Amino acid sequence: MTRILIIGGGIAGTASALALHKAGFDVEVYEAHPDTAEDIGAFLTLGSNGMRALAQIDATAEVTALGFPLTSIRLLDDRGSQTAHRLMGDAHDPLLNFRCLRRGELNAALQAKVARRGIAVRHSARLARLDDHHDGVTAHFTDGSTATGDLLLGADGLNSTVRRAIAPFTQPRYAGQRVFYGYTTDIPPVGESDCFTMIRGSEAAFGFASSPDGETYWFARVAGDPLSAEEIAEGSPADWRTLLVPLLRKDTTPAADVVSATAEHLTVTNATELPLGIPWRSGRALILGDAAHAASPAAGQGASMALEDAVVLAKCLRDLPDTDSALTRYESLRRERVEHNITTSGAMSRGTYAPSGSGGRSTPTARSSAAALIEVLDWESDISDLKEW
Repeated sequence: MTRILIIGGGIAGTASALALHKAGFDVEVYEAHPDTAEDIGAFLTLGSNGMRALAQIDATAEVTALGFPLTSIRLLDDRGSQTAHRLMGDAHDPLLNFRCLRRGELNAALQAKVARRGIAVRHSARLARLDDHHDGVTAHFTDGSTATGDLLLGADGLNSTVRRAIAPFTQPRYAGQRVFYGYTTDIPPVGESDCFTMIRGSEAAFGFASSPDGETYWFARVAGDPLSAEEIAEGSPADWRTLLVPLLRKDTTPAADVVSATAEHLTVTNATELPLGIPWRSGRALILGDAAHAASPAAGQGASMALEDAVVLAKCLRDLPDTDSALTRYESLRRERVEHNITTSGAMSRGTYAPSGSGGRSTPTARSSAAALIEVLDWESDISDLKEW
């Protein structure tokens, strides 16, 4: 049986473990963090495509037990006037609704499912280097231990150690915005709980949704120079409120009040992306998820793209006759789609995104990919029979 080492126990790594295990492979996950509590306060949205991918690895129940569904999005201008209101994704199917949830809780739920499946997860295992040789690929960890497999997957995020081995000169780059995240229970919910509100403010793009339990989750994207690592590490929620609220007060929208009511649960990061066209593979090592195609969070598709990766990769390895052809097929199916997301998200962050005549939701290429997605993700279909996207 093919033995696969997965470096990284986040969303991409755990989903890949579940998919590969379902496809019949021997899998082990190596996670640098000692537990699953990192990033517990930040939230994300899973799109219908991400929920569809989760269904293929039998993880729908675990994820729909978290967070709350979103079925529509409304757009407000800087005066608080509604300019649009439309359904999102597969709003007719409760199992495929967009979902708002905390990143750390999603990660913990997927790790728990991995454990229930009997897949080994080793925590506090930080990769130092890898060694590709004729008998396989060996991971060397900082504690001096090693592990050897037939294939190694780098699902270790934006600052991937595996990527440094495959593409040593590739560096993440700033996408033009600082991104603030927060949540609060200290303000009455604004709007219906299944609707995401997006505000095109004069100084910031602002989005929020309120859960049925009265928690309001929000983000703000603000253009400017990137914050240094020291500024991010040393800044407090009070610092970020002081910076952000005056910008939002320039508009007559709910945004400033939402941020003002956020006492402790407020963080900031720089919007970051990877260049297009970077190598994803070298020998017996492959990167996926953010390690391969991190995008600005503006389009909200990072986690969903990682979930798609997991299903498509497992199907390629299951259905193609050898590893080389499987990985070649995987890249041919994934690269255009995920790099379209990098380009679109980056343009949104930099303020250069030009909506198409179809309402700005996609380009013709992206539409054709979306139409093919249902078939390529369908666990019962043979991926070797599918045409190129």
